[in-house]
Amino acid sequence: MGAYYPPVGFYFKVEFQGIDGVTEDDTRFQEVNGLTVEIELEEVHDGAVPQFSYKFPKRAKYPNLILKRGMLKSSALIAWFDNALDSYFNLFNYSFSPCTITIQLMDETGNPMTSWQVNNAFPIKWQVSDFKANANEVVVETLEFAYQNFKRI
Repeated sequence: MGAYYPPVGFYFKVEFQGIDGVTEDDTRFQEVNGLTVEIELEEVHDGAVPQFSYKFPKRAKYPNLILKRGMLKSSALIAWFDNALDSYFNLFNYSFSPCTITIQLMDETGNPMTSWQVNNAFPIKWQVSDFKANANEVVVETLEFAYQNFKRI
């Protein structure tokens, strides 16, 4: 049995379930941030012994998922973002549905090693990098999602 080497973080794939028309270009990202869970604690002080307190788990807290990629000319994912924006504030024509996002960390042969399923994701921010006449940089779009939770699968 050989030595274990931790996986590298540059070979990954992002997939979207529940969004029509998503192409392979829509799934290519240069960065994924926000796969984090933190347990909020409630601290209860002991009335009989004031120097002691007890900590209890309160709830799980998930930060936003942030995906970055080179900007696409057309994108089903961005069309879904636009639909969300139109639906959020239109109570008479609410047609938006959240999606499931799966992030797969790949091994050197292109097979998934580990996956995370991000549940009930919905868009909250879209940003384009600055345009600079004196720089030769790729335009990067940042997509930010709020979500209910994620599970390692």
